[in-house]
Amino acid sequence: MPWSDDIHAVFLQLNGYMNRPDLDGAFLARAGVKLDRALFPLLTRIGHSQPIGVVDLAGLVARDHSTVSRQVAKLEALGLVERHPAISDQRVRLLQPTVAGREMLAKFAETRGRFLEKRLADWSADERALLLDLLRRFTASMTEFDPRGRADDA
Repeated sequence: MPWSDDIHAVFLQLNGYMNRPDLDGAFLARAGVKLDRALFPLLTRIGHSQPIGVVDLAGLVARDHSTVSRQVAKLEALGLVERHPAISDQRVRLLQPTVAGREMLAKFAETRGRFLEKRLADWSADERALLLDLLRRFTASMTEFDPRGRADDA
């Protein structure tokens, strides 16, 4: 099997694992957070990508923007996110976490840290740094691809 098939298989496996509903539910329980599991990836992405519009957020989570808009309304009703007009275009509303949303995201970060510490306990600091560096480089290389670009760029 070519190395590109191996990379693809590993990322499919990791993506499948990371998108499991039962994993999100267990993560939320360990964080001590009561939040609809479907809202969890949205709040996380808003926290990471803030400020962000609903259409861009929908693209990041691979969902229809009308569905994401309804779910964002739930996050707003819970007091976890707020909308502000974009400086460049007052018609566009950008999302960012509220104080309560940032507190919840901090709980997520703490829980994620414990999770990774346990799974990577036998990795050296150099191995962890190398993994992070390589993943950053890989992500940068992959995100350079524009699917609307030239046909020979695949």
